[in-house]
Amino acid sequence: MNLDRVIAVRNTKTVYRDGDKCVKVFGESFSKADVLNAALNQARIEETGLSIPKILEVTMDDGKWTIVSEYIRGKTMAQLMAEQPERSGEYLEQFTDLQLGIHSKTCPMLYKLKDRLHRKICMSALDATVRYDLHTRLDGMPKYCRICHGDFNASNVVVSEYGKPYILDWSHATQGDSSADAAKTYLIFLMNGERDRAEKYMKLFCCKSSVSEKYVRKWIPIVAAAQSVSGNESERKFLLSQVKESDN
Repeated sequence: MNLDRVIAVRNTKTVYRDGDKCVKVFGESFSKADVLNAALNQARIEETGLSIPKILEVTMDDGKWTIVSEYIRGKTMAQLMAEQPERSGEYLEQFTDLQLGIHSKTCPMLYKLKDRLHRKICMSALDATVRYDLHTRLDGMPKYCRICHGDFNASNVVVSEYGKPYILDWSHATQGDSSADAAKTYLIFLMNGERDRAEKYMKLFCCKSSVSEKYVRKWIPIVAAAQSVSGNESERKFLLSQVKESDN
């Protein structure tokens, strides 16, 4: 494999382009089970008919687990929003419609979102009383089985040179309540310093899904607590502040 061209760098993985292939190399902190589960998620999502790059192989390169998939030539929606601010509203609407398209699908073999959130809350740095309260709230939320992307943000949508959008990075996919997925997307916008866009997104999602904003916001402290296990120090500080705000 030719890994000379870097597409993206994350905390624990690096993505390269190799001709018409996209090569995602995972860091040593990823176990074999984590990588195989990420590939399995993507393979299962392929079967739903959603527009995503196809998995080509799972292998090892220089002792690191690697997933090879189709390379989609185009620009991320984040890039398009930055380059064409006059069309940001149009792109945000398209972005929201794509997420609703995900939520219209089911995939019974995916892990359950509630189980993942419970596990992550247990791992958080919150004190036992707050964790207990969050577990109780989570148990009280309705049960749904819609596909949830788990990290749906504008950098994970690539619009091809022919105008077709593709959704990337399915390693966090679960089945559960689509409003929890929306709460996560809202938090990502906030963490990126895009408060105005976050609020516009929230209004769009609730309007298009016919879900009350109050209900989506009930998920924010739960999702924030779970997400606080990952990320850098500033992200954890922000996410934990979202949990505390819900208690005021």
